[in-house]
Amino acid sequence: MLAVKFICVGRMREKFYIEAFSEYTKRLQSLCKFEIVEPAEQRLSENPSDKEIKSALDREAQDIMKAIPNDAYVVAMCVEGKQMPSEGMGELIAARENSGKPRLCFVIGGSFGLADSVKARADMKLSMSQMTFPHHLARVMLIEQLYRGFKINEGSRYHK
Repeated sequence: MLAVKFICVGRMREKFYIEAFSEYTKRLQSLCKFEIVEPAEQRLSENPSDKEIKSALDREAQDIMKAIPNDAYVVAMCVEGKQMPSEGMGELIAARENSGKPRLCFVIGGSFGLADSVKARADMKLSMSQMTFPHHLARVMLIEQLYRGFKINEGSRYHK
């Protein structure tokens, strides 16, 4: 069974995001071994300088890198990543299930994204859109697409 890990900077506080994420976590129980890790988001001043942002991202990167399994295929969610259709998620899942290393790890940064070191560690950089979304909404969108990818591979009617 595929092991999927989300590493998401910061904790969700909004009840509606938490409930939506929990629903898809339940749906995934029979499809994969799902785990989420939430490293702390670094606090920044109201108008942080580029230097402050880089320093915060570097500190977050240390916790992210510790949470990445050594044998995982890592997908960094970032705006400069490539976009793919939902069927592409199904293909990614199938490729990992059929590989000798059935671990898939998605990394979502905080408000300022991910450090370059995390992006460099990634096997794939993926973007949901050219639009900007709150990073907590991005978690919900990503877990739904993960679920959809499994359902596509099953031939389910979920993906119409």
